[in-house]
Amino acid sequence: MPASVEVDPGLSIISLLLRRLKQDPNDVLIEIQQEDGSWSPVTARQFESEVVEVAKGLAALGVQPGDKIAIMSRTSYEWALLDYAIWSAGAVSVPIYETSSVEQAQWICSDAEISAAFAETAAHSLILEAVRPQAPSLKQIWQLGQGAIAALKEVGAGVADSEIDRRRAALNGADLATIIYTSGTTGRPKGTELTHGHFVRLTDNTQFDTSETSVHPVIAAPGCRTLLFLPLAHVFARFIQVVAISTKTVIGHCPDVKNLVPALGTFKPTFLLAVPRVLEKVYNAAEQKAGSGLKLKIFRWSAKVAIVYSRALDTKRGPSWWLKQQHKVADKLVYGSLREAMGGRTKYAVSGGAPLGERLGHFYRGIGLMVLEGYGLTETTAPIAVNRLNRQKIGSVGLPFPGCAARIADDGEILLKGVNVFDQYHDNPAATAEALRGGWFHTGDMGYLDDDGYLFITGRKKELIVTAGGKNVAPAILEDRLRGHPLVSQVVVVGDARPFVAALVTLDEEMLPGWLANHGKPPMSPAQARKDPDVWASLERAVARTNQVVSRAESIRKFVILDDDFTELNGYLTPSLKIKRGRVLADFAKQIDRLYEPGPDKRRAAP
Repeated sequence: MPASVEVDPGLSIISLLLRRLKQDPNDVLIEIQQEDGSWSPVTARQFESEVVEVAKGLAALGVQPGDKIAIMSRTSYEWALLDYAIWSAGAVSVPIYETSSVEQAQWICSDAEISAAFAETAAHSLILEAVRPQAPSLKQIWQLGQGAIAALKEVGAGVADSEIDRRRAALNGADLATIIYTSGTTGRPKGTELTHGHFVRLTDNTQFDTSETSVHPVIAAPGCRTLLFLPLAHVFARFIQVVAISTKTVIGHCPDVKNLVPALGTFKPTFLLAVPRVLEKVYNAAEQKAGSGLKLKIFRWSAKVAIVYSRALDTKRGPSWWLKQQHKVADKLVYGSLREAMGGRTKYAVSGGAPLGERLGHFYRGIGLMVLEGYGLTETTAPIAVNRLNRQKIGSVGLPFPGCAARIADDGEILLKGVNVFDQYHDNPAATAEALRGGWFHTGDMGYLDDDGYLFITGRKKELIVTAGGKNVAPAILEDRLRGHPLVSQVVVVGDARPFVAALVTLDEEMLPGWLANHGKPPMSPAQARKDPDVWASLERAVARTNQVVSRAESIRKFVILDDDFTELNGYLTPSLKIKRGRVLADFAKQIDRLYEPGPDKRRAAP
């Protein structure tokens, strides 16, 4: 896709903030939730002024241009403030997930040579203090919960505004803005270096794209509002925050997802960022809330109508008169309450991180929430392809962004280039050389482009399974579909060099109590539920439905339910909630072997 604008290489992310300030200093950029649940506006003038105050404090405490400053915090207004203050001081911000362990934080702090860090809580401070022996460059740790921002403002009061003006003026697009570490599913996380130019070029190609395939009306137009609850340590939320602060979009922050539903109700966003697991859980929770009997039948009928209605929208004829009438009834019975739970004004969700699945895509569009599924990586400053309002193909990740390109290698690997593709990994020339070859970024993802240029993802290159019979199997297709069952939390499909495909399944502890109650069963722990015949029967039916999307050679023949879930705490998930497949395969080798032991029941392994 050709670039929509030529971007001045001298612009930085701070340039975009100052441009917004010049357009209208009284524009509301951000709203902050108060203790009573209400939201207080922060104008462009107020935000920029506070950014300068904090930046002067950093300068007063010795922060120099190019220094690496870490932020270990939940998503919050303070995160945004610190990010822009660090950039205004000429420094580089480096996110650390607020759930990271000492070992994970230690690697980032030592590899990036972090000189100072912000910790949200006392627990975060303890983690950062613990890494100091292995990260000698880390000299200062400031705790937000102990008034760090107020202290910075106070100590910076004696620094002239002109010092910050000087540092800002020295910034340009080639300067490093952040180092974001990859999820580390197959080894040490790699530090992806993203410049100010990567963010600026992608932002302006979004903001000033006036083509029929523009996403500007969704995320960057006047009246747009979004509530950020995904981690700002992840590039996806970070990019959207830069876009919002640079355009007419108003953002709010929700640090704790437990408070998300009431926050949505008061903030009333027009679009949301989401990962497929969140959208799956919303659907499953709504189905579970319907309970049993007539209410459950109504919900399932309404869900089916939404899916059929959405699919009909893609036909020349469109929905029939009778289907439209059914849709109106279902809207009054079910859809309206679902939209209200998301704030009442939410029309769009931008989804990424994993495949959403065709069924859920049609369900959400059918209830009036268009999910624009996209694709991107840390190395591409988040999105490089996305579906558009009037150019949507559910099941695909859409068309490339302006200024971006995709092609498919001979072996099916997705290759990318564009205005937002990174230049190098931090202090890792070998990994850089492997990833950037022939002018293209080799993603490690597998997929294809259809005749209209839409990109489809089929799985990870390193995760491709080749059965003993020589059949190539992409596990992501099976895993994503099976995870749609309300009882299922995680799935790992296995079968490399084995006679057939099998799966490891974990139960969703949050959804389990409701499912048991709706099925007239007593409370159970996941370890107890994995032995229950009704749980097994339900999952067997889910596996059968999952197998309908693949050939028999690719279908799941047996599965086992594990005692415990895969979590970040036990080391089987990364901070971005990706499964560490290699560790799972190694630690559960005995359970996997047992799946292939001969026995009369080909559907399941012994609990």
